[in-house]
Amino acid sequence: METWYYEVVSIDGDYANLKRTDIASDDLKLVARALLPAEIMEGSKLKYELMQYEIIE
Repeated sequence: METWYYEVVSIDGDYANLKRTDIASDDLKLVARALLPAEIMEGSKLKYELMQYEIIE
């Protein structure tokens, strides 16, 4: 399994825009907030592994 790292760029209602931080990319990924940790906010750093997102410091 691969591990990907993201930053929460913006939150819009029930969705959040995530940007990959482990590769050079300007693409944003739209993700339902129900799939993300409840305590996320803009600027939160996330790790995606084994089909789960978790906040990292």
